[in-house]
Amino acid sequence: MSQSHNHSHAAGGGNEKKLALAVILTGGFMLAEIAGGLISGSLALLADAGHMLTDFASLALAWLALRIARRPATWKRSYGFDRFSVLAAFVNGLALFLIAVWICWEAYNRLRDPGEVLGGLMFWVALAGLAVNIAAFWILSRGEKGNLNVRAATLHVMGDLLGSVGAIIASIIIMTTGWTPADPLLSVFVALIILRAAWRIVKESAHILLEGAPEHLDRREIAAALTREVSGVERVDHIHAWSITEERPMITMEVVTAGDTDMDNIRREIKDYLRKNFSVDHATVEIKRNDVDCVAVNFT
Repeated sequence: MSQSHNHSHAAGGGNEKKLALAVILTGGFMLAEIAGGLISGSLALLADAGHMLTDFASLALAWLALRIARRPATWKRSYGFDRFSVLAAFVNGLALFLIAVWICWEAYNRLRDPGEVLGGLMFWVALAGLAVNIAAFWILSRGEKGNLNVRAATLHVMGDLLGSVGAIIASIIIMTTGWTPADPLLSVFVALIILRAAWRIVKESAHILLEGAPEHLDRREIAAALTREVSGVERVDHIHAWSITEERPMITMEVVTAGDTDMDNIRREIKDYLRKNFSVDHATVEIKRNDVDCVAVNFT
């Protein structure tokens, strides 16, 4: 008998509120930082403002993804809309790559043709930006650590935080020594840090979008464990593992049992074992006896 299941997982309301507050903080200060960068002539401030612009869009996208993920599953989308949050994380990671490339290009132009930089104004604007970014980072860091979408949003804010630190250091160097190349050089350093973190987000989100197996679900280990730990299991074949989001791993398998075993009991034991030892709440198990052509299929 088939069973109807709602595969939609409601996104955490706490994450939505945290992201909404981060959007307001980031968007509000972005305007001030753009003005400060234009008046002071600081590339570090303009680079940080440009990154903050992508942050504003990315945080808004992350917030929207959580809202969409709350929609219930339909017959067309039986797993719901959770995967949209992974797509948002992927887009946010790519945005980090683009802004880092832009910062490096602008830094190159500034090193070729240095301009005047008002170190004092640059310092105070960067200091205010640091305070805003620390507040936003603290808010987001208290969200769900396992949510790739929230992690990508937090990474954007962390990049802004580092950018503000870089701008503060550059402004101090400029005020004390007058050496303006410190501004573009520190901008490049921050961009390289952003690139390293962005690669991790893009790699993880792309792995999920390509239906890659979660790291903790090695089919060889699973087959050996079930054969060893669940009485009556003789062989486990055709194991396929993937995830809808980082928090929602899925697995299907075909299990061959001895002829005198209780198929329903083995199915329950397998599901319990997967839940307790591999954190898999959704498993589709096909069970076959090795002496008769009898198949039981379970969907959960």
